[in-house]
Amino acid sequence: MLRRRPAISIGSNQEAIRKQSGSNQEATTHMRLIDGHTHVASTHFIPTEFMDGIVDNMMEQMHLSPVPVARERAMARLLAGYQDHDADIQVREMDKLGIEKSVLLLPDFTYALKGNAYTVDEMFARHWQILQRHPGRFEVFAGVDPRWGRDGLATFQRGVEQYGFRGLKLYPPCGYQADDPALTPFYEYCQEYHLPVLLHTGSTSPVLAFGPAVPMHVDGPARRYTNISFILAHGAVNYQEECVNLCRYRPNVYLDLSGAQWSAANPHHLADFLKLFSNGINHKIIFGTDWPINKYHLNSTMIDLLRSEDQGRPRVPVREAQLILAGNIERILAKARVARPAADGAAA
Repeated sequence: MLRRRPAISIGSNQEAIRKQSGSNQEATTHMRLIDGHTHVASTHFIPTEFMDGIVDNMMEQMHLSPVPVARERAMARLLAGYQDHDADIQVREMDKLGIEKSVLLLPDFTYALKGNAYTVDEMFARHWQILQRHPGRFEVFAGVDPRWGRDGLATFQRGVEQYGFRGLKLYPPCGYQADDPALTPFYEYCQEYHLPVLLHTGSTSPVLAFGPAVPMHVDGPARRYTNISFILAHGAVNYQEECVNLCRYRPNVYLDLSGAQWSAANPHHLADFLKLFSNGINHKIIFGTDWPINKYHLNSTMIDLLRSEDQGRPRVPVREAQLILAGNIERILAKARVARPAADGAAA
């Protein structure tokens, strides 16, 4: 979430990729797209302390720029992109790129950070309203910090059973690891109902800890809870070798592409990006965008690469590309053994 954008040119590389695409282009243009990693671009769900940390890094990056920008202006520009409280703009942007559905991730920062606009319960209710406002366009993976204990577990269960949420979102940089004993009752619930668990890996806002977000912490839970699909967010770019090995040898571990759009668009990193798809785990890779939210056009190069040819051959086999772009996350979502709620949020 809120990953930094390198100073690169996207357009030239994207045009080159499109020129290389041949007869396969028509067959792949109509591939379905499901975004397995995004958020509602709203200050209602991200605390001000988190944003302050992002701006701290932005201000340090200003040393590379010949034109300084005041901190107040940098913060205003950042916050301006987080006013889509009902996800209306998000749906319009999804339509432009042809994304039929997205998974909204709702991490719980309320235990670790100050400046939260809403309680966890209120954020759950708001996401339920978004599901009702845009029927069929979103699924929700909702988070609860495990240190909230039984009350937190009850909140998560209500989200699943009353609101129809389809997975658990964990944010270890808040101060816990994927193998924290406090997560046991959450995992047991997800195990019973075959719900996926998506975990942040790697760095984030500097106000949080990076150490707990190491992917190998998921190894124990993945071995123990085999009905849970564990998704390593940003696994295509953070701790890639470790994530690939977990995906290769743990049947229920996956990774997503969120953050890899910058590598796909940078000619200097293109080879590393494409190498990911030669590891024999394309049935474990999930298309995801993450950040910047509602800037879906910045992901078009990554999508074009998965649909394109190189010297007359698909860069990624067509069937495998379709798994990455939609099929893998769709398969995970289909495993859930919970009833869809009624329109009023009560379990059907």
